[in-house]
Amino acid sequence: MTTLLEVSGVTVSFDGFRAINNLSFRISDAELRAVIGPNGAGKTTFMDIVTGKTRPDAGHILWGDKGLSLIGMSEARIAQAGIGRKFQKPTVFEEQTVQENLMMALRKDRRPLAVLFFKPSRSDFTRVDDLAEQIGLQEALLRVSGELSHGQKQWLEIGMLLAQEPQLLLVDEPAAGMTPAEREKTTAILVEAAKTRAVVVVEHDMEFVRRLNCKVTVLHEGSVLAEGSLDHVTKNQDVIDVYLGR
Repeated sequence: MTTLLEVSGVTVSFDGFRAINNLSFRISDAELRAVIGPNGAGKTTFMDIVTGKTRPDAGHILWGDKGLSLIGMSEARIAQAGIGRKFQKPTVFEEQTVQENLMMALRKDRRPLAVLFFKPSRSDFTRVDDLAEQIGLQEALLRVSGELSHGQKQWLEIGMLLAQEPQLLLVDEPAAGMTPAEREKTTAILVEAAKTRAVVVVEHDMEFVRRLNCKVTVLHEGSVLAEGSLDHVTKNQDVIDVYLGR
């Protein structure tokens, strides 16, 4: 496996508080990774720096086989380079159908005239059908998205991100507020997506992380505290002291 994302020596401070402190780790090109840690460990800030929302004070963030530096790039350019992010609260166009949401998200020319005169081709409809099947919403294609359950909206948003064909998908607490059946389906969607791209899941729910059955990175005070399988990191005394013992 080749390295897709390399974070090295990254530090971010807000008003003297170090949210990220000399953070270093790497993600491979087709990998499922879970990032866990107590509140304030730097999980959200890590996603903010990778997606260009927050600029680090020091360090390097290198992307892809050419080692492109992400620091200083705009959020839009980073998204175009192949990094997609799903926030905790789903953001879908509630008045549009599932099909329309997925169609709008397809990786297309986004210039105003192109968008105005966009007419979906047969291959676009096929792609949307494939995406709907991938996220378990093929039966709901013509439903208005506002009618979907919380879990279904989360899947739709994952589908909209997959429509943009990212090489790296950052997903923030996907299991929050879901029923057990929805969580199981979400696990399957993320595991499947990680076969063809890197997927990084930031999550609090240990049971959900166990289901993902992947390498885990534990953050604490903005640094990597431990890394390995969930069983490995949960036996680590430092992790027990700062996270699991609470």
